[in-house]
Amino acid sequence: MLSNKIAGTGSGRLRFRSGIQQNYPDVLTPEALDALQALAEFDSKRSQLMQERIARRAARFKDGRRIAFLDPEDAIAGSGITVKQARTGLFDGADIPRDLQCQWIQGTGPATRPRSNVEAGIRNVAYALLSGADGWMFDGEDALGQVDTMSLDNQRNLIIALACKEPFLHIAENVSAEINAWAMGFFGRKTIENWKKQLDFTTRIFRPRGLHLDDRHICTGNGEGFSASIVDTVLYIVNNRKTLQVQGRSIVLYLPKIQTAGEAALWNDILSALEQHLGLSAGTVKVYVLVEQIEACYQLMEIRAALACRFVGFNTGRWDYINSVADALAWDKTFQNPNIDAITMTYGYMRIYEDRVRRAVNTPDRNGRFALWQGGMEPNIPVGSEKGVAEAMKRAVAGGQREQQAGASGKWVAHWKMVHIVRPVWEKAGEINQLGRSFPPLTYTKKDADDLILLELGPRTVSGARDLLSVALQYGNAFGRGFQAAALKPADFFGNDDVLYLMEDMATGEIRLSILWEWLHKKACFTEDDKASGVKAGDPLTPEFFDRLVTEEYNKLRRAKNRDVHDDSKETTLPIALEIAARYVKNTFKAPWYVDLLNLNINNHDGECARRRIEEYFAAFELDGTRLTANQDF
Repeated sequence: MLSNKIAGTGSGRLRFRSGIQQNYPDVLTPEALDALQALAEFDSKRSQLMQERIARRAARFKDGRRIAFLDPEDAIAGSGITVKQARTGLFDGADIPRDLQCQWIQGTGPATRPRSNVEAGIRNVAYALLSGADGWMFDGEDALGQVDTMSLDNQRNLIIALACKEPFLHIAENVSAEINAWAMGFFGRKTIENWKKQLDFTTRIFRPRGLHLDDRHICTGNGEGFSASIVDTVLYIVNNRKTLQVQGRSIVLYLPKIQTAGEAALWNDILSALEQHLGLSAGTVKVYVLVEQIEACYQLMEIRAALACRFVGFNTGRWDYINSVADALAWDKTFQNPNIDAITMTYGYMRIYEDRVRRAVNTPDRNGRFALWQGGMEPNIPVGSEKGVAEAMKRAVAGGQREQQAGASGKWVAHWKMVHIVRPVWEKAGEINQLGRSFPPLTYTKKDADDLILLELGPRTVSGARDLLSVALQYGNAFGRGFQAAALKPADFFGNDDVLYLMEDMATGEIRLSILWEWLHKKACFTEDDKASGVKAGDPLTPEFFDRLVTEEYNKLRRAKNRDVHDDSKETTLPIALEIAARYVKNTFKAPWYVDLLNLNINNHDGECARRRIEEYFAAFELDGTRLTANQDF
């Protein structure tokens, strides 16, 4: 139901789900509502840019067109400078704030839990701020569930915790004891000496949802979807800016899923307007940009320039980026990825991507300023057999060492237990950051463009296909339950504690179904025999064999113990996850986002309703490129 209460007047007015304003007056404050209204005008530009995304994608499919570098003489929309000027550093970049100078380890995760009250959900914040991480990105996007009112609970818990209000302090004291108990068992020592002092250590960072997503509780006056990016950004900054500034902290965001410099310029306009509305000086809000989309890697300097005095660094992730490469080349029958485990940061196009990012941040602006490079995610959790944990932690440390040596100023971890395992890599190196390391300048040749889609030999196996499908199904199930960050592993390893669970978020679902779609529709051939299934090297993934895999992997999940697949999901969200995954992979035209289909079915446990919504989505998208993204239950 829609509330009759409306914020603002005129064409930009917003509508709210019934009860939201009454139940969250501490989040949807008069000041926040006023700022939302002031920024509502940017939603139409956001919608236009998202339509342009789909149009570019459709043109690539239709014409067999690869992504290319921009013309040096082109102007960057909304920035006032040319591509050539951006590439040569003729713009005013940002000074790196004191509290971002040393970010050896940044943790990521949401500030709440599904269907939790403040006391239970805010424990997430306590673990984050007591973890010893140099920074923590409190997630409003890929790792934050969207069932019920989780996005608003996330904001409420941050308001309370960042201001150190009760019940946060009481809970933090208890959590510090739990962390020390674990540390004594794992390291043989405490990691927290003074829990109150430890709370001050970690830099607070927030990630709003991407431009492609609509909010679930606020829509436009005419009932159309409204930007989740604007909602998240306004609520976080309006409600926490005074607390952060009094504490001497920067206001820092991570911006996700940016594809072009024009989209970065829109973000800059949104943040500039919010700063002006709140009376903040220009450039107060600082931003990292997650390089999660291949198109962005063709426009790195242009994105830096578009965000200018607020841009502090890039982050190189893995699975979102792999998904974007697969999606951009879905039309190319010859582009076929290997098993997901083979696509590491040293593989083909990933190696090229990382190299371009580190060269971009080490290109000076007109004042000699450089930017930061934050390395990618370490998804391991040190829980399992002694052998499994030892081997996984050895790999995690080696991954950190590789990134540090390659020039990263730090990296991400997905779980608080990993902070003191990986952080010593940077402690031993002893450099607070690696700003301005010398690397060859970026070039923009045809070879550079081709290398960004460089494939290398790798296995493509039945076990690899099972891995993709099993984890995708589990992730869809977790998403439906509100766990957008979940510890997962393929069903064939359930009960084997030598194989650790990995902390996975939305990106894992996107890439796994994307690769399965690629293998099926491009008739990708397996590279090895698989006696158990009767597949021989050279056999393609056929629709019939895919159906068999779906049935077998789904049945494994149905039979799994509650530890791996919650029993109460097996008749509710798991069947919906099956409907979505199977339909996504088998559809002839590739959907742009797996998350779209998941969002359409949040809080829905009815199979017939799910099938109807899925069919409506594909029908609309194939008709004219329309993505159905608004909350179906609004």
